[in-house]
Amino acid sequence: MFPIKPKYQPSLLESFIIFLVIIGLMSYFIIGLGTVPHIPMLIGILLLISYGLFKHISYNDLQTGMVEGAKTGMSAIFLFFLIGILISSWMISGTIPILINSGFTLIGGTWFYAVVFAVTAIIGVSMGSSLTTTATIGVAFIGMASALDVSLSISAGAIVSGAFFGDKMSPLSDTTNLASTIVNVDLFDHIKHISLTTIPAFIISFILFAFLSPDKAMSFQQANEYKMALAETGLLHWSAWIPLIILIICTLFRIPAFLSIGLSSIIATVIAFFISGLDFKIIWGIWFDGYTATTSFEPVNELLTKGGMSSMFFTISLVILALGFGGLLFVTGIIPSFLVKLQAQLIKTRSIIMSTAATAIGINVIIGEQYLSIMLTGETYKPIYEKAGLQNKALSRTLEDAGTVINPLVPWSVCGVFIADVLGVSVLSYLPFAFFCLLSPIITVLFYKKGEVS
Repeated sequence: MFPIKPKYQPSLLESFIIFLVIIGLMSYFIIGLGTVPHIPMLIGILLLISYGLFKHISYNDLQTGMVEGAKTGMSAIFLFFLIGILISSWMISGTIPILINSGFTLIGGTWFYAVVFAVTAIIGVSMGSSLTTTATIGVAFIGMASALDVSLSISAGAIVSGAFFGDKMSPLSDTTNLASTIVNVDLFDHIKHISLTTIPAFIISFILFAFLSPDKAMSFQQANEYKMALAETGLLHWSAWIPLIILIICTLFRIPAFLSIGLSSIIATVIAFFISGLDFKIIWGIWFDGYTATTSFEPVNELLTKGGMSSMFFTISLVILALGFGGLLFVTGIIPSFLVKLQAQLIKTRSIIMSTAATAIGINVIIGEQYLSIMLTGETYKPIYEKAGLQNKALSRTLEDAGTVINPLVPWSVCGVFIADVLGVSVLSYLPFAFFCLLSPIITVLFYKKGEVS
C-alpha cells in the first residue's frame, strides 16, 4: 500500500508528537517569521534524518527514502519547466497580451471576482489542468486585477477556486481520472456523483465572489491607457489566439499535458519569429529568462514581464525538498503508523467519511503532493468502505473534495508553491478567499446520506 517501505514502526503517540513538533516548527518559520518555505522544509528534513538515525535507521535507507519521495514529483518538475517557457512564449506571441486586452474590453470592475471565478472554471473544465489554467488565463486575470487596483488576494482566490473546480469536474483531469480509477468507479459516474457536492460549492463561492466584487467599473480613460500600452508592444494580432486554440484542441484529444504545452510553446515561438520579428537568439534567451516589456506605461511593463525557465527554479527547488521530506515521513514509519491505525479503528459511517477527508487533507499538509493524497487515502480506505457497506463512489467523491482541492492551500505543496510563484500572490494571502477549495471538504462531510450505503 505504501510507496516507500517503513524501516521503523513508531507508536501512534510517537508519530503524532514528531509530526506536531515538525509541522509546528515549519508553521512558525513560514507564518511567524515570514521566511521562504525552503528553510523550514530543510530544517524539517534534518530533524527527520536525526530522528531516523536515533531510531537506528541507516543513513542509506533514509537517503533512499528522500530520493524515492522526490521521484514522485519528477513529472511535475519537467512540466513546470515547460510552463515557464509557455508563459514567456505566450507573451512574445501576443497570446497573454491579447487575453488581457480582451478582458479590458469585456470586463470592468463590476462583479469582477465572480466573473474571474466563472470564466476560470469554464477554462479549467476545458483544459482539465488547474496549473495550466492558472498559468495562462490566471496570469491574464491577475494582471487585470492589478490594473483595476482591486484585491490581488481575492482575485487569486477566485482564480484558484475556478481552476480547481475545472480540475475536479473535467474528464480530462489527471486527478479526476486517478480518483475514479483508484477505487474502481466509472469516470462519468464519478463526475456525476461529485457534482452533488461540487455544484453547491460553486454556487456558494460565486455568490461570495459577487458580494465581494467592487461596485465601480474601470473608467474608460484607465482602460484606454492600458489598451494603448498593450498595442504599443506590437503583440496584438489575430494569430496570437492560435497557441491558445492549439492547447485547447490538444486537451480535447487527450494529448498529454507535457506534449500539449510543448507544442503550444513551439507554435507561439514560431509566431513570435514571423509576426513579431524577434530573432531566434533573443527568443531562446526569453525562453530561459522570461519576457521583459518596455512600453511607455510602467503598469503594463509590470503585467507583461513574466515567464521563463528560470522563474520556475524557486518552485522546483521547494517541490524537491517537500517530496524528499515526504519520503522521510514514510521511511521513518510516521505516516504508515497513522494510516494503519485508521484501518483498524474506523467503524461508524459518519466517522469514516470525516476521517477520509481528514486523511486526504493531512497528507496534503504533511507531504504537499496531490496525487499521493488521493492514492494513499484511496488505498487505505477501500477495505474500510467495503466493510462498512459504503459505495466506492462515496470514497472517490471524498478523495476529490478533500484531496484535489486542498493542495493549493498548503504553502509548501506542489500546487501552492507553483501558484504563488506564477500569480505573485502568497498562499496565505489568497487562502481565505479560495472559497471553493475551503467549502468542498466541508460540504462533502455534511452531504453524507444513507443512499450512499450499498
